[in-house]
Amino acid sequence: MKKWLWVLLAFAAGIGLGLLYGWVISPVEFVDLSPETLRADFRADYILMVAEAYETEHDLDLAARRLAIFGSASPADIASSALPFGPSAGFTPSELALLDALVQDLRGWQPSSGGAP
Repeated sequence: MKKWLWVLLAFAAGIGLGLLYGWVISPVEFVDLSPETLRADFRADYILMVAEAYETEHDLDLAARRLAIFGSASPADIASSALPFGPSAGFTPSELALLDALVQDLRGWQPSSGGAP
C-alpha cells in the first residue's frame, strides 16, 4: 500500500511540475503568425462572418479587403473555399446561402480605384 502511495505522489508531482513549466515558466508564444495559418474550420467561420457582415453592410470592397488577409488569391476564390467545408462544419442552409451570395457577388467584382477619403 505504501509503495502505491509513493507512485501516485510521484505521478501527481510530475503532472504538477509539467503544468507549472508549460503554463507559467515557459508557455508557448505564437508571434508573427498570418491568418493563413488558421485551421480550416476557423478560416471558414471567419469567411462566414465576412459574408454576414456583407449582407448587412452591402460593401463589396470592404468584404474583399477583409478576405485579402488570407493571401493573394482572388477574394472570390478565398470565399468559395469555405463552401465545401460549410456542411461538415454545421453551417445552416441560410449561412451557406450567404456564403454563396458573397461568392457570386465577388466573381463580378472589380476593385475600386479611389484613394482614401
